[in-house]
Amino acid sequence: MEIPRSLAPDVQIPEPIEYKDDASEVENLKNQVDEIFVKVDQLEQRLNEVEQFYTIASRKQRSASTPKSLSALKDKDKEKQVASFKKRQQDAARREAAAAKRMQELMRQFHTILRQITQHKWAGPFMQPVDVEGLGLHDYFDVIEKPMDFSTVKSKMEAKDGNGYKNVREICADVRLIFKNAMKYNEERVDEHVMAKTLLGKFEEKWLQLLPKVHEEEKRRKEEEAEAQLDIQLAQEAAHAKMAKDLSIELDDVDAHLEELRELVLQNCRKMTTEEKRRLGAALTQLSPEDLNKALLIVAQNDPNFQAAADEVFLDMDAQSESTLWKLKLFVKDTLQVGKSPACVGGTTNNMNNTSNYQNNNNKRKREICVALAKTSHKKTKKLSI
Repeated sequence: MEIPRSLAPDVQIPEPIEYKDDASEVENLKNQVDEIFVKVDQLEQRLNEVEQFYTIASRKQRSASTPKSLSALKDKDKEKQVASFKKRQQDAARREAAAAKRMQELMRQFHTILRQITQHKWAGPFMQPVDVEGLGLHDYFDVIEKPMDFSTVKSKMEAKDGNGYKNVREICADVRLIFKNAMKYNEERVDEHVMAKTLLGKFEEKWLQLLPKVHEEEKRRKEEEAEAQLDIQLAQEAAHAKMAKDLSIELDDVDAHLEELRELVLQNCRKMTTEEKRRLGAALTQLSPEDLNKALLIVAQNDPNFQAAADEVFLDMDAQSESTLWKLKLFVKDTLQVGKSPACVGGTTNNMNNTSNYQNNNNKRKREICVALAKTSHKKTKKLSI
């Protein structure tokens, strides 16, 4: 929001910078600024991605009972975790091969159980799907939701298209379903019910013998899956850490480029008139001690011999370079517009009744100025001679 002129009658807000009449130079600068805008948009998108990743990671870390992310570990533990991560990456193929071999062994032992059950003299009725139409079992599908038989189990065990069984527990569930379907559809005294109940009992006995090995393999697979999940998280954190580092470097490059353009723009500004220098000098004397120090640092940056920290400073406006003068002008303009100068509280208050929002903002500015003055009241006041 611009500060009304009536609030600072002795200080005029500097006008916008004017450039030398060189259309090609202006167009070149404009193109460079447009390129920077595009670059900044790209960097902002990547920055948002990094920020979103770490926000989600932080939430997961707070909800977890134990630290599971790389950033949550102590330095010593982090080094161990990274070393373990690299070793697991190198051994990944070997571990997968070992896991597949163990699963094949479990499947082989389970297949032995199935062979023993299917070779039993009572296994015949369960080897193929129930011939519903041939046997006239018109209500079969009303009673049995999921039909099952040993030929279907065998096909799924041999499937290579991804539709097969993922573990022996899935096979076990289907074998049980074969016998339970028969027991459910047929009454207890019916032969099929008696045969199914008998074979189910024999199967459960053999399954109990295999179950400890199944438990051991499941526990091992669960641990390996947890390690794999952690490896994925560590890899993501490493990738986003690198992205953040690259972003920092690129942002520094953009800042440097912007500073070069700023210097180029200032070098191409027209010469400041004597009247403009006078108004700029008057504006500088109206700045708060804090803002005055900032303004003097701008002069010192371009003139190493300038004593900005002295108790009394003499600033020769005619001796300053055009670049320094325009930098000062920009600084004064920005300072006046945000209401940092004490000049903003001078004059009458009759023009401050436009909106209640403006009044609140102005009161806030007054309080900030009072606090700033209070903080500097115990310091030696710096005098500026122009």
